[in-house]
Amino acid sequence: MALTTAPNHSQAGDRTAHATLRSYRLGDWRAMHTLDLVCFEPVFQFSRGAMRAFAEAPGAITVLAEADEQLAGFCLAQLKDRTGYVVTLDVAPAWRRRGLAQRLMAEVESILHAAGAVRMQLHVFTGNTTAVRFYESIGYAQVGMAENFYAQNLHALVYRKTLSARIAQT
Repeated sequence: MALTTAPNHSQAGDRTAHATLRSYRLGDWRAMHTLDLVCFEPVFQFSRGAMRAFAEAPGAITVLAEADEQLAGFCLAQLKDRTGYVVTLDVAPAWRRRGLAQRLMAEVESILHAAGAVRMQLHVFTGNTTAVRFYESIGYAQVGMAENFYAQNLHALVYRKTLSARIAQT
């Protein structure tokens, strides 16, 4: 699976232009790692080993978005103590601001809620204002800060969202 190229502009009315969501398949971590290298600066990127370990961990929830058999994005999460934790959300540049991140998050939240999660949590770099605005727009609220979370002097904001019964019905 390769990274997706820019979608056909004639499909502009369809905000996610034929991106199909699916569950993780053994080995998908390779394409996920490649996309992670495109999405994030080196200090925020997962190593190949870390991506594989997170993606193939028992109980990992990974939803991938594909378009024309290419990876357009993915969301990787875990469930612990009734809290769904978003490990990473990656969307290829050609697919940003088209509703795909919101679809990925909604699907992961729904799966985790069905598995018993009552809340979601994630970390976001304090300097990533685009991500902060996105998470706040889908109902996440800042509940704290984790100093040196990514590296020395690279702090993260801690965000949380309570999952409602409505999520399980979507």
